[in-house]
Amino acid sequence: MQEFLKATEIIDWHDRSVSELARSLSAGNSDKSEVAKSVFNWVRDNIEHTSDYNRAEVTCRASEVLSVGTGFCYAKSQLLAALMRACDIPTGFCYQRLSIDGLGAPFCLHGLNAVYLEPHGWYRLDARGNTDDLQTHFSPPVENLAFAISLAEEHTFEAILPDPLRVVVEALKTAKSAAELCQALPDLQQIDSSTQES
Repeated sequence: MQEFLKATEIIDWHDRSVSELARSLSAGNSDKSEVAKSVFNWVRDNIEHTSDYNRAEVTCRASEVLSVGTGFCYAKSQLLAALMRACDIPTGFCYQRLSIDGLGAPFCLHGLNAVYLEPHGWYRLDARGNTDDLQTHFSPPVENLAFAISLAEEHTFEAILPDPLRVVVEALKTAKSAAELCQALPDLQQIDSSTQES
């Protein structure tokens, strides 16, 4: 489980702002499920999804997402992982491949997380942010994800990764604006160890 608790350049939970927020969200609570729920709800509700709020900034590193207050799904998952790990909750990265318009090509990746909770084991959760049409909740062991798979080319990848995908990190670091990223959203048809950021 140590891989799923580590701090990295992107999941920089040792950053003071991230670790202090984690302490605040977990204060006085020894129940890991309740702490995980608190962290999940905070990221879902307090970090604005870039597209939902027409924000221009593109964030990547967890501390940057927290400081700026916005992020695409990928960035929000990276902050959520940092906060969970700071609370000693093993957290990994999961991805879906989804149609951008819901009709077919082009496709893009959607980023979410999995946390390890006793007695449930790995539990996937999606902190992208609620809208009128998309609602996600923390309700283990029942998964409650934002998007359902409806097309043959779409996938919910089974892999739970200790690091975000390299193609995702590169896209976030390269794009100069949200509009630019939206023109080149990351996509993969399969995931293996060579696709991970390290």
